[in-house]
Amino acid sequence: MKKSKSGSVVHLLTAGLVLALAGASALGQSARDSAEAHVAAAKAAAGQEHTAVFNSLCAAPAPAPTRGTAPQQAQPPATPRQGPPPRSEWHAEPAKVFDNLYYLGQTEYSAWAVTTSQGIIVVDTLFDYSVEDEIVNGLTKLGLDPSTIRYVLVSHGHIDHVGGAWFLQERFSPRVIMSAADWDLVGRSTAAFPKPRRDMIATDGQRLTLGDTTLTLYLTPGHTPGTISTLIPVRDQGTPHIAAEWGGTGFNFTITPDKPRKFWFEQYSASADHFRDAVTKAGADVLIANHPNQDGAHMKLAALAKRKPGDPNPYVIGKDSVQRYLTMVGECAKAGLQRLQ
Repeated sequence: MKKSKSGSVVHLLTAGLVLALAGASALGQSARDSAEAHVAAAKAAAGQEHTAVFNSLCAAPAPAPTRGTAPQQAQPPATPRQGPPPRSEWHAEPAKVFDNLYYLGQTEYSAWAVTTSQGIIVVDTLFDYSVEDEIVNGLTKLGLDPSTIRYVLVSHGHIDHVGGAWFLQERFSPRVIMSAADWDLVGRSTAAFPKPRRDMIATDGQRLTLGDTTLTLYLTPGHTPGTISTLIPVRDQGTPHIAAEWGGTGFNFTITPDKPRKFWFEQYSASADHFRDAVTKAGADVLIANHPNQDGAHMKLAALAKRKPGDPNPYVIGKDSVQRYLTMVGECAKAGLQRLQ
């Protein structure tokens, strides 16, 4: 029986649709396979040292609800807290980590002080409500003079890292350093905290020298548009080491809704490669972070408090481990990118 012209057209359209659906399914499967391969690479790089960050970054997103599933009832919004949280919820004691590097953070947020022959460089400033207690009073408890703070380096423009910068700027007149992109980010922020006056702008590969110490700054956009990651020379009982701080870890890219998540995963991945190259070239063997759960600070600070002469410094984890950390975060970003496909 001779097919009609319209029947042939329908047949061709149906065949085309089947092929298109098959192609889309194959592409989807390929993206899933690629994401799983990157997760496997990240897990291998994490080893036993970096499992907390691996589990946080590489976890698959929650599945979308299936059709016909009743949506969960929305929870009523929480009542906003009036004023800062009680000190008992966030205070942590300061600690000496290396001969010239001190921990000044809270229980869940980190800040650091680098001492030099001509003053102090503070790295991150916590919140406006905790900066005086943790950084100013913390330095004093450690026998250091906060009036000698010469530079304040802000890793990125989120309130938990830049919130206290204005206080230090007003009290001690240090130079405040951020990337241009994150100065802009802070300027656009509607969060209720005093913003520091725009000051020094960091550039990629910039060397920041104070007295006998030189930090090297790298622009590593991803976590924010202008995140800064830093190499810091430290000494442990006179023995030199290089500490690396990856400036921003989470995949919370919603601070720039004008850019798709794909863009920020790509930025993050490229930045991880860039900083890993710098870390490898410098021979960094120490990892520090701006959140304690990202570098195991709680455990390491407790070990330092009990350290006996001749015991190793728990922050010295070795060159390979530092490099694998950056491989891991980059691979998790690549997996996140594939999951968008």
